[in-house]
Amino acid sequence: MIHVEGLTKYYDEFCAVDHIDLDIKGGEIVGLLGPNGAGKTTTLRMLTGYFQPSAGDIRVKEHSIHQDSLAIKRLIGYLPESAPLYKGMLVYDYLEHVARIRGLDGAAMAQRLFELADMCGLRGIMHKTIDTLSKGLKQRVGLAHAMMSDPEILVLDEPTSGLDPNQIVEIREIIRKIGEQKTVILSTHILSEAEATCDRIVIINKGRIVADGSTQELTSGKDRQGRVQLGFMGASTEAVVDRLKGVPGVSAVTPQTEEAPGLTRVQVLCQPGVDARPEIYQAVKATDWVLVEMNQEAQTLETIFRELTRES
Repeated sequence: MIHVEGLTKYYDEFCAVDHIDLDIKGGEIVGLLGPNGAGKTTTLRMLTGYFQPSAGDIRVKEHSIHQDSLAIKRLIGYLPESAPLYKGMLVYDYLEHVARIRGLDGAAMAQRLFELADMCGLRGIMHKTIDTLSKGLKQRVGLAHAMMSDPEILVLDEPTSGLDPNQIVEIREIIRKIGEQKTVILSTHILSEAEATCDRIVIINKGRIVADGSTQELTSGKDRQGRVQLGFMGASTEAVVDRLKGVPGVSAVTPQTEEAPGLTRVQVLCQPGVDARPEIYQAVKATDWVLVEMNQEAQTLETIFRELTRES
């Protein structure tokens, strides 16, 4: 449904998005995950036509952002991080105003307002003034605004930013429900949100895509280096490093801080897709060292995110 090729955006001399290639299928919930300043919001604003790319192209169905930006906008509902609401209006009046702008009137408008009130959990607050609502409820109103024209694609920029845990769960459930019928693209830097909400995760750092796949694919470790923590008694650090660095499948051995007298701790970095623990055990078995610890670090979304986005 969406094809992004060589997407680039410069602000003067600063490159915020650097030659991104991305394909998104219809019906996917895709999370753009990255630290603050990674280029997530800029990418979304180009996808929605609010920013023109400095280079590259975005195609939604048969439309190009350069020739058919208005047609693309008609296919997309967009909720920015701070929902642009008229805070002095009643929720019902505001949504009615949005509906009229979208060309709805009469029975069609009433039906759509009813559907959105039910979908976004707004039935109990339609008579309230927007500025009296909590941030979570304001996000729901903004979500109803974005969904007013029943778009095929929904783009959400940090939809749970600043919400409390209960509000996060509520917005997440709404997004999952919408994702049963729509293509959803959302940006976030909250790992748990991406893991719980998205079918697919795209990690962006410094304007570039550094990982792309489902949580299971990203954490499988097939293309990542594994880490094993080892602890020994009766062995010097130098002897441990010297012996283990020659073990097949081991890329590097790094000494760790000693937590107790006589304890030697090291971290072993293994080659991608290799479980070097059997070979490590055989190498240690031939010595008189006492192996008191051997733990393989689990690959989680958090460890992968930190590895891919930390500063050099």
